[in-house]
Amino acid sequence: MIPYSRQEITESDIRAVVQVLHSDYLTQGPVTPQFESAIAKYVGAAHATAFNSATSALHVACLALGLGPGDWLWTSPITFVASANCALYCGAKVDFVDIDPRTYNLSVDALTYKLEQAERKGCLPKVVVAVHLGGQSCEMDRINRLSKHYGFRVIEDASHAIGGSYKSQRIGNCRYSDITVFSFHPVKIITSGEGGAALTNDSRLAQKMTLLRSHGITREADQMTQAPDGPWCYQQLDLGYNYRMTDLHAALGLNQLERINRYVGTRHEIFHRYEEGLAELPLIRPWQHPDSDSASHLYVVRLKRDAVSVTHGAVFQTLRDRGVGVSLHYIPVYRQPYFARMGFENSTFPESENYYAEAMSLPMYPTLTHEEQDRVIEILKEVLIVESFDSGK
Repeated sequence: MIPYSRQEITESDIRAVVQVLHSDYLTQGPVTPQFESAIAKYVGAAHATAFNSATSALHVACLALGLGPGDWLWTSPITFVASANCALYCGAKVDFVDIDPRTYNLSVDALTYKLEQAERKGCLPKVVVAVHLGGQSCEMDRINRLSKHYGFRVIEDASHAIGGSYKSQRIGNCRYSDITVFSFHPVKIITSGEGGAALTNDSRLAQKMTLLRSHGITREADQMTQAPDGPWCYQQLDLGYNYRMTDLHAALGLNQLERINRYVGTRHEIFHRYEEGLAELPLIRPWQHPDSDSASHLYVVRLKRDAVSVTHGAVFQTLRDRGVGVSLHYIPVYRQPYFARMGFENSTFPESENYYAEAMSLPMYPTLTHEEQDRVIEILKEVLIVESFDSGK
């Protein structure tokens, strides 16, 4: 089976982790701060806070921005559930904004209309989570301008997007947002095994997120609200969580970060080989916004349903039966049973519904060989051309 994604672990990665195993600190040691500094430097942000997952980072980012009961968070429905769950963890409410039909990111036109309606009703969002699907940035300049006009805060869910750029600057620099979140899950651009990070240029937000990821506890005397009892003293200042990244995970992530430009370059090469190989097929291939240089985490194609006789489900299943591990990113969040009980209507999100009926993520990872990629392309040709021809299309 050719999977849709796969991590690369090198001997250098293994040595980096083993070195930590031989050290005095497996967690809360020096390697996690080194990883944080390296990420912040790479993307051009002032601060980075590492977490045990991007989900944890999203949760704490929302808390740091003051999201709570009675507030609204808006995000794209074409995302992993964590982009919405982070609101519910805070006791807030969640709503969705339909996607752009070309980028599949949150539609700024739909966002503008929804904000106009919400302002009249007095229910504007406190936070908007802009998800960079597949590694391509949302139109952050426009979202930023809307945030200033309507007074909401912005989180970039860049779980797919480390290594990508927007307007010639690296995603994660927070020029257009309050906080950016990265994921280092094994299928992402680089991995720390499990892990995430939150980037910001606001020192107060960085301090708050650092506090909340570790039980709300500080050992820094200048942050304590009472005189310390002695050098052993620590104080819990807030209700926090055990969301820390270990030094073992940080060592892997730090070592992988050294290869990120090569990884992204290889993904771009794979992307362009797909563009050439699939050009004659009845597929909608990815569209790249001129302001964005995607990290190419995913290669999503959409089936031109009016041009083929085979169904979306049949194409998907045939590819899997033939050893191609296609996936679907994502089932619209509002379709999940937990969210459906909140009363969302599928028809409210027509572009997301069209996307869900047509989309497939093809294998995309740096160690995908030309032979494997050619096999994916040839099987798609057989399924979409030969089978459709045989059925009379």
